[in-house]
Amino acid sequence: MPFTKYTNLDFDQIKTSIKDYLRANSTFTDFDFEGSNFSVLIDTLAYNTYITAFNSNMIVNESFLDSATLRENVVSLAGNIGYVPRSRTASVAQISFNVSTTANTPTLTLKAGIVCVGSANDTTYTFAIPEDITANVVNGTASFNNIDVYQGIFLTKTFLYDGSLDQRFVLNNSFIDTSTLRVYIGTESTRGIEYFLSENIFDVDKNSRIFFLNEVQDERYELRFGDGIIGKKLGENGDGTYITANYIITDGRDGNGASNFSFSGSLEFAIGEVREVIDPGTVTITTNQSSINGSDIEPIDSIKYYAPRLYSSQYRAVTSRDYEAIIKRIYPDTESVSVVGGEEMDPPQFGTVQISIKPKNGSFVSDFNKSQILSKLKQFSVSRINQKIVDLKILYVELDSSVYYNYSQTSSVNELKSSVTNSLQKYSESLDLNKFGGRIRYSKIQQVIDSTDTAITSNITKIIIRRDLKVELNKFTQYELCFGNRFHVKPEGYNIKSTGFKISGESSTVYITDTPIISSGANNISNLSEAGNLFLNRPKVISAKTGIISLFKIDENGNNTVVVKDAGVIDYEKGEINLYTLNITETTSPNNVVEIQAYPESNDVIGLRDLYVTLDISKSTINMIRDVIASGDEISGTRFVNSFYTSSYSNGNFIRK
Repeated sequence: MPFTKYTNLDFDQIKTSIKDYLRANSTFTDFDFEGSNFSVLIDTLAYNTYITAFNSNMIVNESFLDSATLRENVVSLAGNIGYVPRSRTASVAQISFNVSTTANTPTLTLKAGIVCVGSANDTTYTFAIPEDITANVVNGTASFNNIDVYQGIFLTKTFLYDGSLDQRFVLNNSFIDTSTLRVYIGTESTRGIEYFLSENIFDVDKNSRIFFLNEVQDERYELRFGDGIIGKKLGENGDGTYITANYIITDGRDGNGASNFSFSGSLEFAIGEVREVIDPGTVTITTNQSSINGSDIEPIDSIKYYAPRLYSSQYRAVTSRDYEAIIKRIYPDTESVSVVGGEEMDPPQFGTVQISIKPKNGSFVSDFNKSQILSKLKQFSVSRINQKIVDLKILYVELDSSVYYNYSQTSSVNELKSSVTNSLQKYSESLDLNKFGGRIRYSKIQQVIDSTDTAITSNITKIIIRRDLKVELNKFTQYELCFGNRFHVKPEGYNIKSTGFKISGESSTVYITDTPIISSGANNISNLSEAGNLFLNRPKVISAKTGIISLFKIDENGNNTVVVKDAGVIDYEKGEINLYTLNITETTSPNNVVEIQAYPESNDVIGLRDLYVTLDISKSTINMIRDVIASGDEISGTRFVNSFYTSSYSNGNFIRK
């Protein structure tokens, strides 16, 4: 009797299926399987079937990019669509130094290999260069200026091509930075001609001196050369049969931050055919740029995400997804990318693409890296399209949460508060946030708080959105802040709150506030009332889409006094604040920053366009409140309403605290 259906994968279910099959045979109709040695055979069959089913399932999973888990398989599947995962990237520092020599030579050459030693995070790292650098000697001094040195160890690997079809050229070291790889084809006595890495076959013919690179087992790399049709074939046209590969193996991101260097390089000069190494004596190195941009090898999740996107882009930057995949490839330190077409800007800028990048280590991309990225993007972009990289705009989301707890189910309120803070901090690092287009989901925040501990009975959490205005001190400047989310509007104003700052002509600290332009019937009313009271005699509000920004101060009696009635405009629907020309001379917050906050109309906050949304737990407020009803202190709720009541709406403070 054959099996007609087989869907069981559990061992016990498989065993039961075998017994049922045997019982269906008349020979074993009344046989006691449990009490005989036949049970051992059934167990063996069940185990064999179970293991085979498990292996078959794993094999099928490893055959698809989405479900594969082993790095070798993920890399191989990505390679099928032309994607080579990013290697480790060496941290790069820029240095300059002078070398004095008495030798009668017009030039000095800094040899490829170790150049200097630097330290970062209490650890010493070596820095090297992948190629020789030559400088002219002027008045006995050779100046090596603006040299990029790579953290790591310089190595050389040599192969001899024997003409066989199955010969492989595998670099035996892991942790290689492939951007430092240099390949030469020559003879036993000469290094020969350099071959260049190609990532595609555009503009490649049978005479192109190129090689291809593939990641193989254990994060090593294999060199592959042309076949005489796509790329020049080895052993033809007299280039040679000796392959020399120079590269640097690196510690990746661990090498970031080195700034103090001591010279350890090798210098030589040539007179005719004679080359001699010189002793440079004491060399003082000037650090132009501390080591940055070191990163680890591309993880599996990143390969699965970017491989199909780079394939769909076909190495051309047209859509925002194309830019995202390509920028991630040419600037490995990218954590998140926002690309906005000029037609989406306000006002429109046709023919322009605005790019904002959040690097992994920090908040801003240096001017040097910006120029490098834009230069590399040119080979992918459509003609007559201009790209520009703008600085990161961070939208901070803060929480003002009142957490109710059952006093009888917790031994320490402080420990409970710490647990809530830790849970929120973990959520703030999730994939929903910390990216362009990220979204704060209000229901998830409440769920995170409530599920922290069984002692928590409920929470009332208010959402605050904040932008940090970086001001130019002692300069007349206009400012614009975009929050990308609609503001909640109260007709009496004070929807916008800020930290303090000082302006020219006013000795007191001033703050930002707003007055909604409200509509009653056909008439718009936007009067700023007499100084000392901004909001009097308001009619019933029908709509409030825009408003006026004002500056006010607080006197010694706590009264508000208007300093500048018309200091700017606010668009509540777009979530935009525009400040007219101000000369700010001082800020109460450090780093010349004015913190400006508002309450969003929706508690679900999104990072619109080039806004990078992040949940700022460090400036959030967590208040622990005893739930007197759940704790059994009372059952009527009278005491709760009178003493433990928490409003779900914004506070009445006039300034940001």
